[in-house]
Amino acid sequence: MVYIKPNDSSRKGDLAEYYAVTWLWDNGYEVFRNAGCTGLADLVALKNNKTTLIDVKTAQEQLHKDSDNNFTKCAGRTTQQVDAGVQLLMFNANSRKLHFVKHRK
Repeated sequence: MVYIKPNDSSRKGDLAEYYAVTWLWDNGYEVFRNAGCTGLADLVALKNNKTTLIDVKTAQEQLHKDSDNNFTKCAGRTTQQVDAGVQLLMFNANSRKLHFVKHRK
C-alpha cells in the first residue's frame, strides 16, 4: 500500500484535474481525461464541434518583490504545447476557482 501525503504535488494535481472536469462540464464541454500521467495535455474537451487540448495547472502563491501583495502564477507552456495549441487552465486551490489563461501570441 502506498501512502500519499495530502500535500503531495501529484495529489494536488489530481484534485485540480477533478475540479477542472466538473467546471468544464458546467460550462458545456464534453471532457476526456488523459489515460496516462504523461503527454502534452491532461484533458481533451469538446464544445460546439471544437476540440481543445487542456493542461491543468495549480496556481502558486508568490509574494511580489515590490509590495506586500500576493499574486498567483503557474509554469508556462512548453514549446511542444504551444505548437499543439494546448490551452492552460489555471486552478486556484485556495478559492477552488478555475480560468483559462490568456496566452500571448
